[in-house]
Amino acid sequence: MDALDDLDLRVSGCRACPRLVDWREEVARTKRAAFADQTYWGRPVPGFGPPDARLLIIGLAPAAHGGNRTGRMFTGDRSGDVLYQALYDVGLASQPTSVAMDDGLELYGVRITAPVHCAPPDNKPTPGERETCRPWLVQELRLLRPTVRAVVVLGAFGWQATLPALAEAGWRVPRPRPAFGHGVRVGVDRSDGGDGSDAVGRSDGGDGGGGPDGLDLFGCFHVSQRNTFTGKLTPAMLREVLSTAARAAGLGK
Repeated sequence: MDALDDLDLRVSGCRACPRLVDWREEVARTKRAAFADQTYWGRPVPGFGPPDARLLIIGLAPAAHGGNRTGRMFTGDRSGDVLYQALYDVGLASQPTSVAMDDGLELYGVRITAPVHCAPPDNKPTPGERETCRPWLVQELRLLRPTVRAVVVLGAFGWQATLPALAEAGWRVPRPRPAFGHGVRVGVDRSDGGDGSDAVGRSDGGDGGGGPDGLDLFGCFHVSQRNTFTGKLTPAMLREVLSTAARAAGLGK
């Protein structure tokens, strides 16, 4: 078992947030009628993708009847349908759908994770729950540091979790911290051992993170039904962010 597999195993056994533990397990017991014959995962959902990923996608939290049911990030719900179709369209996934852990899906140089690993009530984890879960994201970033060169963050909640996690994991996050926005691109350099308070960030769409261990951080509207049904986030907009991030990471076409 490699270090990332060990981390995923430990994540899946976490019980640190009582409200989230109660909710995810209650959902797994009561189920949705359409899935009444299925056994729900009902635990924290670990990241998904290869341990040498060059591109990391960070969402919000598993859906109650999506990842909380299937045990895989963005799998089995409408948000995942949009995300995996886009990943397939830009050459980063082996198939356009993700329905179960044994469906044969492979991601090419991409890993998907979240700042909160348990399904929250109303899809809304609290800031305190985000902070409690942050050490898992920090550890994941540290393990991916040798290879990861780009990060796409889906939504403002994930953005607010990712910036301090990157700083703690060893990158120099710009001060003042850049605001979230769709299409925002920020170059983040390797830390020199300080806290990053003197870092001068680049958010002008430049090429690369500025050093051999630097990365480019991208903001993207979340693939929630609210965003995709209203057209706030279209498939073309999502493909554009993913394609640009893939090029920054040295992946894709």
